[in-house]
Amino acid sequence: MEEYNAWFECIKGCEGRYALTDIIYRCPRCGDLLQVAHDMDKLRQKSPAEWKRLFDDRYMRNTYPYGSAVWGKKEWVCPQIDNANVVSMYEGGTNLFWADRLGQQIGVTDLWVKQCGNSHTGSFKDLGMTVLVSVVKQMIADGQQIRAVACASTGDTSAALAAYCAAAGIQAVVFLPRNKVSIDQLIQPIANGALVFSIDTDFDGCMQLVQEVTSKHNIYLANSLNSLRIEGQKTVSIELVQQFDWEVPDFVIIPGGNLGNVTALGKGFLMMYDLGLIDKLPRIVCAQSERANPLYRSYLTGFKEYKPIVAQPTLASAIQIGNPVSIHRAIAILKRFDGIVEQANEDELANASAQADLTGMYTCPHTGVALAVLFKLVERGIIRPQHRVVVISTAHGLKFTNFKVAYHEQKLPEVTSRFANPPLQLPADYNQVERAILEHLEREDKSKVDW
Repeated sequence: MEEYNAWFECIKGCEGRYALTDIIYRCPRCGDLLQVAHDMDKLRQKSPAEWKRLFDDRYMRNTYPYGSAVWGKKEWVCPQIDNANVVSMYEGGTNLFWADRLGQQIGVTDLWVKQCGNSHTGSFKDLGMTVLVSVVKQMIADGQQIRAVACASTGDTSAALAAYCAAAGIQAVVFLPRNKVSIDQLIQPIANGALVFSIDTDFDGCMQLVQEVTSKHNIYLANSLNSLRIEGQKTVSIELVQQFDWEVPDFVIIPGGNLGNVTALGKGFLMMYDLGLIDKLPRIVCAQSERANPLYRSYLTGFKEYKPIVAQPTLASAIQIGNPVSIHRAIAILKRFDGIVEQANEDELANASAQADLTGMYTCPHTGVALAVLFKLVERGIIRPQHRVVVISTAHGLKFTNFKVAYHEQKLPEVTSRFANPPLQLPADYNQVERAILEHLEREDKSKVDW
């Protein structure tokens, strides 16, 4: 492979470059976050057509590790890692679902849902964790003493960290906010052998603890404060454009909590744009829960003000974050992409999720937030019938079974379950069963007319 290079540098432009295998998370000069930068002049030595052909030739093939949708773009992600130290489960390659029926219902027929939850641990976090754990494995191979890798999580990050560390033979340490993570998410790191702490606090409290722990004892930090994760997650935008035969959608709607995904997808689009693979940028929309909306509040001021908040409990638990780590990186991306920030309340997100399920999806509540925001932007005429729209679905609905059950049992507080579909309990009597079927079909016929 040709010699490509990437390094850490300050997001504010302070002098200094740091190796990706250095244990460093913030700029030593100003204390702000770091970002991964690439030798773009070297990357430009290949033409856009050559990069497209290379990525297409590797996509979902069997040559390790390039069949991974992340490592198939290794030169753009983390070029210095030896292939022997790449820890991959062939992440990515997820379905770009044509949401035809849902689109017809809302008047946007070119509507797509990028189903990032159809991944090894059931969320987009796999895409970043493969990069981070691979770098840690490289560091250990190079002789660095790293005893464990730790993260604070609202569920999905911990699952991805635990799985990739288990595959690499590295100890994972996980901090979860007690009673704020679904049981389906809680069991994942437990099953993969992580040391799991259930802490009586929220995510922001767990984040404070993990930062203190990882500042000592040779324990490496795996949260998106560490910009290695961004490099893997940025391949979502590259892959979805690749799935459109290298055409760019008009809008991309992303659920936003810690805001690493907004940053990552924006970075992927910018890299394609700078290297000539695409000739325009989409508008990026960040969708927040009304109960955890610090970015939305800043957006209302034109991003002139930003204040952390105490996030309130929300059905979209993975984005229940009041002090997002990537706030300034995300704001910079949104400014570049003519971005929009909108919010959804509990009733809106739950019903949006259920409506999408009735068209063949099985959405997590965070995707419900993005869909509810989509509906609002369509109603306002910002998103129009001719626009191509991609909604980023961040996790698999199977991680949120209790949310689904409570919705259809109409037991969610502050939610009127407009699409509830509970099972009918009947005796083993043919006449009653037949009557119930016919009544249901009549209602369905009427609802089709109403649509």
